[in-house]
Amino acid sequence: MRSTKMLAVIWMSLAVAAVAHAATTAFPDKPIRLVIGSAPGSGPDIIARFLSERLYKSWNQRIVVDARPGVAGALSAEIVARTAADGYTWLLMTSQLAAAEKVYKDLKLDLERDFASVALIGSVPYVLVVNPQLPAKSVADLIQLARTSSPQLRYGSAGPGGGEHLCMVYFLNAAGVQMLHVPYKGIAQALGDTASREVHTVFAVVPAALPLVNGGRVRAIGVTSTKRAPLLPDVPPIADTVPGFENFGWYSVVAPKAIPAALLDKISAEVVKVVKEPEYAEQLKVLGIDIIGGGRAELDAFRRSESRRMGEIVKSANLDLSAK
Repeated sequence: MRSTKMLAVIWMSLAVAAVAHAATTAFPDKPIRLVIGSAPGSGPDIIARFLSERLYKSWNQRIVVDARPGVAGALSAEIVARTAADGYTWLLMTSQLAAAEKVYKDLKLDLERDFASVALIGSVPYVLVVNPQLPAKSVADLIQLARTSSPQLRYGSAGPGGGEHLCMVYFLNAAGVQMLHVPYKGIAQALGDTASREVHTVFAVVPAALPLVNGGRVRAIGVTSTKRAPLLPDVPPIADTVPGFENFGWYSVVAPKAIPAALLDKISAEVVKVVKEPEYAEQLKVLGIDIIGGGRAELDAFRRSESRRMGEIVKSANLDLSAK
């Protein structure tokens, strides 16, 4: 009797494995949904659409980009976490979401628990910009102005707990000054109001700010990388004025945790292949992105490192936006 039960278990295991193998081999046989936590036209949206175009050439299946902004990317993550673990729904996870997890401690999300790594796309520095009429032509000028201005200078962000907000909190803490936070529903609005003097300054990733910088609508005074950004060669690192200051945004692809490892490996290999193509890197050059093209293991290590780094920044700034 025991032998019969054991044989049944073995046959069932083999059948499940055969079905999983068949599903992996046939993947993808329908469109894939790539959810992003930013508005259409944003940097993540552009990155996702470039990726979608190139994957279509490989798989002959559409990758539909679905923008679901809200709560610093947490809304998009919650949507993906609830979907079936069949490989047909992905999330473009960014530094914004990693920051939100640390700031909003009451989120019903655990990025480590809920999401499996697929691929690390790349990173990009933030740039600190000010309204051109503000008498601050350098980071040192802005710090001095923040110390002496009454009323306080105002800074914008793409929303409480987002990457831009956390970057400014980190900067103000490191510089030992204060400003008044004015949150918006997206970085485009915050940049627009910096240009129109509704707020005085804002951090934004380089691609988001570049059109306004080039058009003279805002003035770039510092980048968060330790070296000058290729798209802003005349803008010095903030670390030249605030020693040790460094921050950056990043982009990756993740998927629901329960997806079989073999399927995740297949998806990862194809995404990494696309990201490492010279043509893809050329497309993203206009966004100032430093291509990494890391696989699952590399993204796992990177996410652990970033979780520690974000936690240290939030702790040093004593920032908590959880519901009270």
